[in-house]
Amino acid sequence: MSDISMGTIAKANGEGETAMQLDLIQNVAVSISVEVGRSSLRIRDLLRLGQGSVVELDRVAGEPLDVCVNNTVIARGEVVLVNERYGIRLTQVVDPEDRVKHL
Repeated sequence: MSDISMGTIAKANGEGETAMQLDLIQNVAVSISVEVGRSSLRIRDLLRLGQGSVVELDRVAGEPLDVCVNNTVIARGEVVLVNERYGIRLTQVVDPEDRVKHL
């Protein structure tokens, strides 16, 4: 089929269009990170850090962690241990409209 006829079929069936759009992006790699908290330091304080130093973060213990995709918060969650590896259990997913606003 030509591109034109595939597009026509997709427009006739809204679900088909969505499926085709998802197929296009499914193999795109994204970077996922979990943010425990942030801190701001002066360079002189940064240079004084060594093994055993403690850096105070802007989060309270027990507060949900941010799950980020390409530096955009998409969810919040809590740390879990799975087979002696750390993981994160999602407790809240950010509304897609709110995610788009922060791009």
